[in-house]
Amino acid sequence: MTAAFLAGLVAGYGVAIPVGAIAVLILGLTARTSFRVGASAALGVATADGIYAGVAALGGAVVAGWLAPVAGPMRLVAAAVLLALAGYGAWRALRVAAPAGPAGARRGLDTPARAFAGILALTMLNPATVVYFTALVLGRGDPGGSEIGAAVLFTLGVFLASASWQLLVATGGTLIGRVLTSDRGRLVTALLSSAIIAALAVGMLLNE
Repeated sequence: MTAAFLAGLVAGYGVAIPVGAIAVLILGLTARTSFRVGASAALGVATADGIYAGVAALGGAVVAGWLAPVAGPMRLVAAAVLLALAGYGAWRALRVAAPAGPAGARRGLDTPARAFAGILALTMLNPATVVYFTALVLGRGDPGGSEIGAAVLFTLGVFLASASWQLLVATGGTLIGRVLTSDRGRLVTALLSSAIIAALAVGMLLNE
């Protein structure tokens, strides 16, 4: 059973560590808002990874077969959402800032609840994740103990690994936000983040 948990940790770090559009999005989001918002976004990613890991461990081969026909359209939707987020981020950075209302009106992903739900949904649009976990599960076989127990521990390991890494990314965003506190600094980082996200989205489309 311990082997299942450790395998989940390794698999979770394997899918979380490569820096992609989501990591850049979390970094930029945290830098311009707060650690609470960035942490919520990070947990959204970890939740999606945990869901896909659980699906893979409990029958991923079947689910991967179901997802195969729609993998292309889902990738297109994910790329479109990323491009929209990149454009929105750049627009917000360039527009003349208006004074916030008494409630500090926030839009987009700038609240913890919206950040969690939005990033969870965006991460779930990546069917390659369940294929990744399925390949690992099928390659390893039963890591020991009951099938359900091993699947739960594997999923827990994936979630904890993903959460720890994404929270580290959010912490980096907090540090960036504290260092670049000037209006110019925030403008540059927001535009840079949007440009990187857009480039990654275009790359996703080109690799179709």
